[in-house]
Amino acid sequence: MKAWLLAVVLAACVGPVAAETAVIAAEDDWAPYSSKRFDSNEPEGFAPELVREAFATQGVAVQFLTVPFSRCLLLAEEGQQAVACFDVTITDANRDQYVWHPTPLFKEGLAIFGRADEPRQDLKTADLDGHKVGITNGYTYPTAFMENPAIERFTANSDAQLLQMLAAGRVDYILMNTMPGLMRIQQSGEFRGRVKQVGLMQEDGFWLAFSKVNPDGARLAAVFEKGLQALRSTGRYQKMLADFQQRYRE
Repeated sequence: MKAWLLAVVLAACVGPVAAETAVIAAEDDWAPYSSKRFDSNEPEGFAPELVREAFATQGVAVQFLTVPFSRCLLLAEEGQQAVACFDVTITDANRDQYVWHPTPLFKEGLAIFGRADEPRQDLKTADLDGHKVGITNGYTYPTAFMENPAIERFTANSDAQLLQMLAAGRVDYILMNTMPGLMRIQQSGEFRGRVKQVGLMQEDGFWLAFSKVNPDGARLAAVFEKGLQALRSTGRYQKMLADFQQRYRE
């Protein structure tokens, strides 16, 4: 009897136990949203924090696989090692490849960066015609930009390599998301004062891309959406976003 009572007390102290564990692939090189920690293989940033908390509201634990973005997408598409990947924008090219939850994790601008001597600060997609533009391998970009024959596109393996290409004059402009791009420039003595934002292409939402092949993909996409809405209804999402913005934009 005493043993049974002790078990009940211990269970109450520990709290609810997750009924299942979802394996999610996390992007490893997109600070401050998702990047690999220096001291472990775990991801850090706003996205993994949000994914973990949203699933936790529904009694689902999360195990992350922190990998390069192109590998992240492949793992979600194959659906064997992971059931989803973040952070992914929805385009015409990938819309039918994955299962999408309705509400984006967050929104972020896709900015145009140029060298410091670029006189204009308001460039749009149409202004890139006739120019060499650098993009990052595996990232998703607007269909109209990718299919425009008047734009010469060059691919880099990382955002850091993209900045090096621009600073060296190998391309005229590069595309990076606004906050990660500005963060990289400000924290680097190599690029600070040499590269700047010169325009904005668009603002994008970012989602978890759930596997169509994995039998749990569609179900867990619905579970995650429910968890995301739970965080929003309590104000927890808004607080997490405000704390994140204060932490990285000051």
